[in-house]
Amino acid sequence: MNLETAERRLCSEALNTAGNIVGAADLLGITRHALKRRIIKLGIEWPPARGGRTEPST
Repeated sequence: MNLETAERRLCSEALNTAGNIVGAADLLGITRHALKRRIIKLGIEWPPARGGRTEPST
């Protein structure tokens, strides 16, 4: 496992545990802005897709 994989796993687990960016950032001991930058950098899907249901695009 490399550093990026470990970072992605930690961020994903914190997001899933807390349920939101603010709570996850608090768990990780970083600011919400820092977590948002990591979400973008690591390509983490947030918020997660819900049950495969898609909204009609009209």
